[in-house]
Amino acid sequence: MAYNREGYAPWSLTRKAGVQSATVNGDIEVPQYVQPVLDTGFVDEKGDWKGTKSSDETFFISDRAEAIANGGEVLFPNTADSDFINMTGYNDLIIAVRPSNGGAYAFTAKMGNGSKTNFANLSPVAGNQALSSAYTGEPSDAGWYNVLYDGSETLTADKWNILIIYGRAKGQKNLQMEVTNNSGGNSNIDFAYMRMV
Repeated sequence: MAYNREGYAPWSLTRKAGVQSATVNGDIEVPQYVQPVLDTGFVDEKGDWKGTKSSDETFFISDRAEAIANGGEVLFPNTADSDFINMTGYNDLIIAVRPSNGGAYAFTAKMGNGSKTNFANLSPVAGNQALSSAYTGEPSDAGWYNVLYDGSETLTADKWNILIIYGRAKGQKNLQMEVTNNSGGNSNIDFAYMRMV
C-alpha cells in the first residue's frame, strides 16, 4: 500500500514544545511507498556502458547440414553471418537438433574457428578443440573436464529434439557444437540455439 506519512522535523517548534512524534499534520512529508527500479546495465571502470543481458526470446537457426554420413561430424552454428555462439553474459544454453534420420548422435562443445574469431583480445586461438573446464563438486573438485561431451543421444527423425545445457557453457565467447551422426545412415541435420541468463 502506498501512502505519504508526515512527521515532525527534529528542529521544529512542535518538537521543542515536547511533542515527540505524530503521524499526520507534521512539518515535513516522508514518502512511504514502493517504487520499482529498472536495472538496464552499468558503466564499467573504463567509463564504457555495459548493458544487462536478457534471455533470447526465439531460437537462432543455423544453415542445414546436408547428407552427413554415418560417423560424420559437423560444427554448428555454420551460417555466413555467425559461426559461433557468444555466451558472454549468459548462463544456460538450449540447443535444438532436427535430423532426417533418427537414431544416435554425439555432441561435443568445442572452441570455434581459431583463425576467424578471437576470444576476447586473444587471436588466434586453438580452434576446433574440445572445451575444458574445472568444476566445483561435479564431477570432481580437481582436474579439467569436457564442458560437454555426450557420446550417444537418441534423437527422433524430422522433429526438433530440445536439449538444455545448464551452466557449463556459461561465459564461453567462441562456442561451437560438434554433432556426430551415429544413426546408421546419412542424415540432414538442422540446428538451432537459444541463450538464457
